[in-house]
Amino acid sequence: MRILIVKLGSIGDIVHALPAVAEIRRLIPDAEISWVVEKRSAEILRGNRTLDRLIEVETKGLRTNGTTETVLRNLRGQVGELRKNKFDVAIDLQGLIKSALVAKLSGAKKRWGFAGRALREPASRIFLTDSVKIPQQTHIIRKNLLLIETALDLAESNEPLEFPIDVSSGDVDEAESIVERVGPRFAILNPAGGWVTKLWDARKFGHLADRLWNELRLPSVIVSGPNEDHLSQAAVASAGTGKILSTKPSLKGFFELAKHSAVYVGGDTGPTHLAIAAGAPIVGIFGPTEWWRNGSLNPKDICVERSDVGCRVDCHRRTCSKWICMDISVETVFEAVRARISAEAAIV
Repeated sequence: MRILIVKLGSIGDIVHALPAVAEIRRLIPDAEISWVVEKRSAEILRGNRTLDRLIEVETKGLRTNGTTETVLRNLRGQVGELRKNKFDVAIDLQGLIKSALVAKLSGAKKRWGFAGRALREPASRIFLTDSVKIPQQTHIIRKNLLLIETALDLAESNEPLEFPIDVSSGDVDEAESIVERVGPRFAILNPAGGWVTKLWDARKFGHLADRLWNELRLPSVIVSGPNEDHLSQAAVASAGTGKILSTKPSLKGFFELAKHSAVYVGGDTGPTHLAIAAGAPIVGIFGPTEWWRNGSLNPKDICVERSDVGCRVDCHRRTCSKWICMDISVETVFEAVRARISAEAAIV
């Protein structure tokens, strides 16, 4: 069976789709699995032995290129090679018009996707042949699993979740070099986020690092990515103890680093989902998005959030004039970190 997975991005979305692909490989070992992904989100999938083929495209500018005809011509030119693979089924795990269109242009006769409110862009339904209804308040990982299980007629799995991410010796060395600098036991703090509304004050990360050192003797590693230097710099500048190391690892280097951490603290962003995949103890700080949908499925992991803010219901705002959902004290986050570390120590 030739299967095309359509999940274009972002990094967190890619991570959330990995267990579904792992399940396909486990239950249909002879399947030929291809994945279409945006070039800017492809790093975490490169070299993945679960896949037979990784197809990288660029669709970011499609919506701004003018007419629908222009968009179709641009996209058709990029994915034209897909038809040569003669896919039996395409599964759209994204729920966007452009992702469903990629599935359509692949030539697959069966094109599965989500139904109704589970679609991020309902108009994408016109490019699908079949759809799956998803119960409300279903975690995104479970949502992806339900779709592939229905589309491929697979039995519901009770196996532990797998996040197949292939790393190189260079990625391992990168992580180990950071561990050598900070010591064997440390916290990872990530002040970044894709939306400004997801950001906890970067200065508070510095204050949190002080609490972690003064009360738990735990040094901190501040991680950041491209265009995030101002956040890591603000965190480091706010830390009075100096027990804080700023670093910019690659995605796979970060994935390896997270495996060594005593705890990870961050918002709803790609590295947080990578840390979850790595099995790090997690404290998430969530505001405009929901932990039940995007957070960790590990019951020991902790979400710090404002349950007293009524405007958080179905929020998902990327800008906000109030921005009170992320107004959370350092004390609240520190106590969550203490509790998460204690929970981990209790099972060791």
